[in-house]
Amino acid sequence: MLKLLRPKPRAKVMAGTFVTVAIRNPVQPELVWEGEFLVGAGVMNSVVPRQHLESIGLAPKSRRNYSMADGSEIVTDVAGAKIEFLDEVTWGTVIFGAEDATPLLGVTAMQSVGIEVYPRKGGTGFPLSRE
Repeated sequence: MLKLLRPKPRAKVMAGTFVTVAIRNPVQPELVWEGEFLVGAGVMNSVVPRQHLESIGLAPKSRRNYSMADGSEIVTDVAGAKIEFLDEVTWGTVIFGAEDATPLLGVTAMQSVGIEVYPRKGGTGFPLSRE
């Protein structure tokens, strides 16, 4: 039997705003860290301060090169995690950020649950919408 799915209502969040995100250890899902993440419209993968990832038992699985906005490149530790936000669940790469890093929700996590990031005309925001 086919079930008709109704489209989900649009989710709109402006860059410069924060979204509550839960990061779970995929092997031990009862281990979770929840925080307020800045919507990172220009950030590919989500960034979490290292101490929070380590507190839920995540250890680096590899290292990756990332290009920064100023043109410089960094090499940093990454791991995989379960990412929950806006009543959605996905899995993705998380970057082990500096202790004082602002947690950032990356574009890949947002797009993986159907949220698109569009530059705002005449302004500096990046509204998100779910079609």
